[in-house]
Amino acid sequence: MTDLFGHAKDRIRNTALRSRLMTPEEASMYVQDGATVGCSGFTPAGYPKVIPSAMADRALNGGPKNFTLWTGASVAPELDGRLAEAGAISYRFPYQTGKAIRDAINGGEVGFQDMHLSMTPQNLRYGFYGPMDVAIIEVCAITEEGNLVPTTSVGNSPSFVESAERVIVEVNTSQPEGLEGIHDIFIPEEPPYRKPFHVLKVNDRIGTPYITCPMEKIVAIVPSNVPDHLTPMKEPDPVSRAMARNLMDLLSVEVSSGRLPPGLLPIQAGVGNVANAVIGELVDWPTDDLRIYSEVIQDSMLTLLETGKVQQMSGTAFTNSPEGAKKLLRRLEEIRKKAVLRPQEISNHPEIIRRLGLIAINTALEVDIYGHVNSTVAMGSKMINGIGGSGDFARNAFLSVFLSPSTANGGKISRIVPFCSHVDHTEHDVDVVITEYGVADLRGLVPRERSRLMIEKCAHPDYRAPLMEYLRLGEAKGGHEPHDLASALGWHLNYIEKGTMVPDQ
Repeated sequence: MTDLFGHAKDRIRNTALRSRLMTPEEASMYVQDGATVGCSGFTPAGYPKVIPSAMADRALNGGPKNFTLWTGASVAPELDGRLAEAGAISYRFPYQTGKAIRDAINGGEVGFQDMHLSMTPQNLRYGFYGPMDVAIIEVCAITEEGNLVPTTSVGNSPSFVESAERVIVEVNTSQPEGLEGIHDIFIPEEPPYRKPFHVLKVNDRIGTPYITCPMEKIVAIVPSNVPDHLTPMKEPDPVSRAMARNLMDLLSVEVSSGRLPPGLLPIQAGVGNVANAVIGELVDWPTDDLRIYSEVIQDSMLTLLETGKVQQMSGTAFTNSPEGAKKLLRRLEEIRKKAVLRPQEISNHPEIIRRLGLIAINTALEVDIYGHVNSTVAMGSKMINGIGGSGDFARNAFLSVFLSPSTANGGKISRIVPFCSHVDHTEHDVDVVITEYGVADLRGLVPRERSRLMIEKCAHPDYRAPLMEYLRLGEAKGGHEPHDLASALGWHLNYIEKGTMVPDQ
């Protein structure tokens, strides 16, 4: 512990703040029962590790709990996992992925509101959700002026620091000091005084390389050397590769038709193995002037930078595997020249997405025959993760693409369904749907045209005939977007009752 304190002191360049160094257990005393707590972190990157664990230990021993926990997005087991297992969370915002917290949400033990990620920081500052008591922020350094240098993510941290009554800082010496300078921290003015955001190119900078924090707000500083909770990326499977090829074919057609330039427009891709695999296929794109404007910078994006395919990158987090983290560390100086990490309010902002003209590539849990997309809720009730940033990008993109395997669970679930059991993205925000079987370009098509194209191009062959039969039933009843309400959710009910969506003959 002595060495850990010594290493942390070296990262605290404001000598007056060094006196506030303390243990995680001591710092956790500043978090009272029922507190609203905002933690850094966006995906398992840049989140506090040791203080939340100390809070969980206290809760298990009869200490404070009933926390309202805010982060940027999903985090890792050391944070909402430990706190959920300790029964310490009452409310969780705005996105999550861990099993413990998901089970608590679906069990009704934790309240959860799913939100568009670009809107969470401004709505918090507007006072829509009440005051924030404590912000717990991971940093790689504290500047001479007492400002905070984030680590591998920015997320909502600037707004948490601004909004919170008290700030606790976790100085993580396992995070490279070379991250300093890669961040671009900017909080917009509030309406009616907000001005345009002057992001005209992917890596334009409009803010500061640190989070401004009044020194009197910092009540505790805790040393840490726990690395981000990194998980390996899966090797692309045949289905992912087929979807990637279909996407490349679509983009090639868009270029040849003159709707996209040869170097494409800036690309956004959702988080996860499928998105990582699909973006990796751009290594064979014929030009070397690609740009990434996204939430997360994953392994495949770093590979594209390493090979010279990508010249500019912007995100709010580095979301990497262990191998990707090594590549980030090895090439950090070069990456810092081409990449920028922003608050999610800026990385996901509709104004910038619309101005830059993004190609948005996101994944779907299910898609119905008219192009409505469910990204969040399984079988109509069970929350999976949340909408994340997909709504921010899909609604404002130049081209909005959704990817999904045609089936799941060994073919027992069709991802192309008659009627979505929950809708996150309406048909108005979905341009193209891609599965391993093909591309359904829905632009300019009326509902009856869209339905046939979805079935012919995207559905698994085993489900095409039942989908056509459903369509005939709906069309017999008439209407602009025909449905047979008596059987619209019959496939979902069949799965719940019998373990397969295959309709009864």
